[in-house]
Amino acid sequence: RLQESRERLSVCSKLCYAVGGAPYQITGCALGFFLQIYLLDVAQVDAFYASIILFVGRVWDAITDPMVGFFISKTPWTRFGRLMPWIMFSTPFAIISYFLIWFVPDISTGQVMWYLVFYCAFQTLVTCFHVPYSALTMFISREQSERDSATAYRMTVEVLGTVLGTAIQGQIVGKVDTPCIESPFFFSLTNSSVAMEELNMTHDTESLTDTRNAYMIAAGVIGGLYILCALILLLGVKEKRESSELQSDEPVSFLQGLKLVMNHGPYIKLIAGFLFTSLAFMLLEGNFALFCTYTLGFRNEFQNILLAIMLSATLTIPFWQWFLTRFGKKTAVYMGISSAIPFLIVVVVVDSNLFVTYVVAVAAGISVAAAFLLPWSMLPDVIDDFKLQHPNSHGHEAIFFSFYVFFTKFTAGVSLGISTLSLDFAGYQTRGCSQPDQVNFTLKMLVSAVPVGLILLSLLLFKLYPIDEEKRRKNKKALQDLREESNSSSESDNTELASIV
Repeated sequence: RLQESRERLSVCSKLCYAVGGAPYQITGCALGFFLQIYLLDVAQVDAFYASIILFVGRVWDAITDPMVGFFISKTPWTRFGRLMPWIMFSTPFAIISYFLIWFVPDISTGQVMWYLVFYCAFQTLVTCFHVPYSALTMFISREQSERDSATAYRMTVEVLGTVLGTAIQGQIVGKVDTPCIESPFFFSLTNSSVAMEELNMTHDTESLTDTRNAYMIAAGVIGGLYILCALILLLGVKEKRESSELQSDEPVSFLQGLKLVMNHGPYIKLIAGFLFTSLAFMLLEGNFALFCTYTLGFRNEFQNILLAIMLSATLTIPFWQWFLTRFGKKTAVYMGISSAIPFLIVVVVVDSNLFVTYVVAVAAGISVAAAFLLPWSMLPDVIDDFKLQHPNSHGHEAIFFSFYVFFTKFTAGVSLGISTLSLDFAGYQTRGCSQPDQVNFTLKMLVSAVPVGLILLSLLLFKLYPIDEEKRRKNKKALQDLREESNSSSESDNTELASIV
């Protein structure tokens, strides 16, 4: 009892730990919703090069996760711990690179390399923060119940972080009226890109000064929150070396573990289903600001519509947690993810209507909540099933989670790259007050038809997912039997040892 009381975490410690998850979500949400429209309309990067920046940045972000995880595992212990130094030293450089992403350099050439370098640099540095932070769960207590409780605090703060990132970036930027170029005649020209370049030469680039300043102010506010959250984490949480002692006797071979994991059927089916789901919602996230601005004509309302999506997602996560415990996780997948389909169809079929758009935003937020919660709820079931099939293989849990994150981030890079490239082929006009019909049609496809098709495909894949509620209960009981058998054998060994002594 004394040992258990020592291992208990205070509410203050749990809150300090949870706050550390906010920077990743705040910056990720701001970049996900606003970076594309910023590159195209504020930095005035060509759509083709913008697609390269977004694609390479996200793919590099996916690659850095296993790399950083490998280097952390080789890091020696210090008086601050093994993980805390990574968080401590990456924070200031991450903030600098994040701020420079939202800065428009006064250079005629090399602008594309500027954004590519600092976007990739930030993704690397935020990974150096988030990977050790995620692993910190295993180093704050040896009590599983305390870890679970701290994780619940963390998920709550992370969801609030997505709302905060959308609100800060959207409200600051939305207060400034970004000037556009009224030139209805250039759409009929055969070489509209040349015409657009000539028009840009006749307009003063200083007309974008207020908009650019607004993006930098938002970056400064978010950077300040990043520092504050990192300080709270570093000062309020103690990394305990003894809490990380593993029960397995033999070191785990990464390649052997990876081979076993990738050959596990339920994991492949689950990850395939959520890959298509993630691709659908990433397309919606990356293009929704452009869709609201140009196709629907809500140039001054898009930041509020985005905020409605994230608020709806935040408020409905407890509902989906109750729903999956009451009706099962596969049922929650079908109901939660498919609920967005009719609303995504309505938003492009019905004429531009602000009320309908807000209704669609709220409905999309409900599905976003389900897509946010369910993967992390279903992955442990897959790991339990794996343990039953491979009872003598231990320590592969990190592979399941890290490669799910890797594939999700890689998919995000592909979706953003393809969507921005599609807009370039359709003839996207930088800073235009309106866009050609081909661009509006492409945006409708990217936020409605393509996501709906991907969601339907993911639902078919989930139909093949074998772990339903009955299977999950059987696995749980079988694991309990294995643990009891292991404990009883351990107790008999201790009794035999005591008799020998």
